Amino acid sequence: MTVESPATTPNSSQIRDIFNNIAPVYDRLNDRISFGLHRIWKQMTVKWSQVKPGDTCLDLCCGSGDIAILLAKTVGKTGQVIGADFAVQQLAIAQQRAQNQFFPVNISWVEADALNLPFADNFFDAVTMGYGLRNVTDIPLCLRELHRVLKPGAKAAILDFHRPSDRTNLKFQQWYLDYIVVPTAQEFGLTEEYAYIAPSLERFPVGSEQVELAKEAGFSQGIHYLLVGGAMGVLVLTK
Repeated sequence: MTVESPATTPNSSQIRDIFNNIAPVYDRLNDRISFGLHRIWKQMTVKWSQVKPGDTCLDLCCGSGDIAILLAKTVGKTGQVIGADFAVQQLAIAQQRAQNQFFPVNISWVEADALNLPFADNFFDAVTMGYGLRNVTDIPLCLRELHRVLKPGAKAAILDFHRPSDRTNLKFQQWYLDYIVVPTAQEFGLTEEYAYIAPSLERFPVGSEQVELAKEAGFSQGIHYLLVGGAMGVLVLTK
């Protein structure tokens, strides 16, 4: 596998291969490269989705299941969570992690394409998405699908990397990617897979552009919250 240059957009099969390849060490790598802070960002994402007990929720691009498990804790026994991803290796790990929880979790794991969701219109009370929007091959279409499956008035909360507008923070982010993320990934034999982050960020719309795309997709409201000096962000949308 080769890493795509910033001028080249990888196709969905290449992206799927990346996430299947990193699945066995995905959790350990996330803890290392974020110093454990990714867990706090995911908790904030769940909070901003305004999920509540008894809700039916979707965690799209669920990866190894962190956010889906947090949602399940919130919706309780009367609620339902669906964790969806197109990387089957990630889904297998997510399912195993859910089974190893100290409390019963009501989660269904579904292999699904974020651009063609196998769910009915107006079905979910809340949707979350962690580090997925940046990796889809058609962001406007993905946002339209999220809008379609959400109930009227419901929210989607989308966590992802962001390019800081401040020059100092932008330089720090590049240093962090070059000297923390990639070397750490190299220890796990995944240099090429994690080197993909930087070019994907160059293609990814900034927060204000994400809000505009969401409104074009039909969302009535959108706000982008910056985290970590603008290096991360959570896009919160209302249908």
